This record gives sequence, C-alpha cells and structure tokens, in this order.
Amino acid sequence: MTGLEITGLTLELNGRRILDGVDVSAPAGQVTGLAGESGSGKTMTGLAVMGLQPAGSKVGGTVSYDDGEVQVADLLSLRPGALNRMRARRIAMVFQDPSSSLQPMLSIGAQLTDHVRHHLGLSRQAARTRAVELLERVQVPSPEAALKRYPHQFSGGQLQRIAFAIAIACEPKVLIADEPTTALDVTVQAGVLRLLRGLTDDLGLAVLLVTHDLGVMSAVADTVAVMRHGVVVEHGSRYQVIREPRTEYARELVESLPHTPPPGTGEPE
Repeated sequence: MTGLEITGLTLELNGRRILDGVDVSAPAGQVTGLAGESGSGKTMTGLAVMGLQPAGSKVGGTVSYDDGEVQVADLLSLRPGALNRMRARRIAMVFQDPSSSLQPMLSIGAQLTDHVRHHLGLSRQAARTRAVELLERVQVPSPEAALKRYPHQFSGGQLQRIAFAIAIACEPKVLIADEPTTALDVTVQAGVLRLLRGLTDDLGLAVLLVTHDLGVMSAVADTVAVMRHGVVVEHGSRYQVIREPRTEYARELVESLPHTPPPGTGEPE
C-alpha cells in the first residue's frame, strides 16, 4: 500500500500512556479521518508521526511510509537529520491555527519562496513563479498582490488556504491536517474542506485528517478511525462509521451531529 501505515503506536509522557497501540492506514489518494473527543489522542498521533511529540515522551510502534518512489520502514527510527528531510519533502502538516504557524513579520511571498528555494533549490524568480502557482491552486484571490502582504492582512479562511499552499509547496505525498477548520465559521469551513478534497484527488495525497467533528468527516473522508483513550475503537468506511457505527462510543459521537451537513459539502455517501 502506498501511503502511511501506523501500527501499534504508543506514547508515554510523565508516566502516563497517551497512545496505547494505535493502528491506522492512510492510503494515497484518500482522506482518512481520525476522530474523537478532546484527550482521545488523535492530535498526539499526528504529532508523533511527524516526530513533533512533546520533549521527554517515549514513542513505540512503527510508522511506515511508501510513496512508490521512497519507502521508509519506520519513520520513528529515523535519525533527526533524515526525519527533517522527510518533513521537508515527503510529509507535511497543517495546524488548527494558521496565525500561529505563519511568521507574522515576514510577507507571504517570503514564507513561500524561502521554503521552496531552500528545499527545492529554485532560483529567486522560479520560486516566485512557484509561489504564485501555489496561491492560485488554493484559490487565494489576487495571488501576485498576496505575495506582498503579511499574515495579519488576511482573513482566517485565507490564512488556512495559505497554510495549505506552504504545506504542498515541496510536493509531499502525505499531509496531516490537524483540526484545519475548527477556528473557521461554517461557510468558510465548507470551502476549506472542498479545497482539501480537491488537493487529495488532484495530487494523490494520503491525507490524515484529525478532527473532533464527525460532521467534517461526513463531508470529505473516505474512511474514518474513531479514537478513545489513546486507541482506535472503530475504523471503517465513512458510510459504515456514520450510518452504521459498531461501537457505543462511535454511536454517541454520530448522535451528537447536527441533522444537516456542513453547507456546500453534501450528504455522506
């Protein structure tokens, strides 16, 4: 399978086991949802895959990566330099609050062009051309003008689109999106979800979408894994988990959903 395979992932911090044997597959070309309430371990799973777990924590299990060109048997065993190279080119992450992940003192153009010049070795002009193409792809209005502006000059929805542009700038094959729509209003949320679905389909990304909101999952996910207390308690197709949950916990999450889907995203299939 090309994509990401998480097997038996564990994480202990200060004597407490946060993750207790997480098993999740994220195939290429699909959105794999990782759902659960606060404290379930879903965000920590994404951070552990990226090697961004809290200092002092102990991680076990395996995370294998395969994009058809590069295969890594276990990301968790990589040395820091090799892991940094994977994060630069092969695996990217988008966080919940783009205003905290973007540098407020640098223009959007600088943040995009510095990124691709460093990792792809592009010239200044080629990097600028690439930056404009990226902003066009994520549908940021007036991309040439946007390059000259700073993060505080954009709305929350536009900032999240820019964060996606930076994440895909070096053409990664795996994208981890941690609550990417939580801070947005419902209408803007729907647009960002359509963008995520489009990027997955167009670029063949393996996407791990972390969210507490099964409504978001019903809009874009192909498969859904439900977490509780650091383990996956249910993993199946979007239809099965949303319409025919097998566990009481998943059923409670589904019953807490609003009766209407996020606008513009359609009913779950």
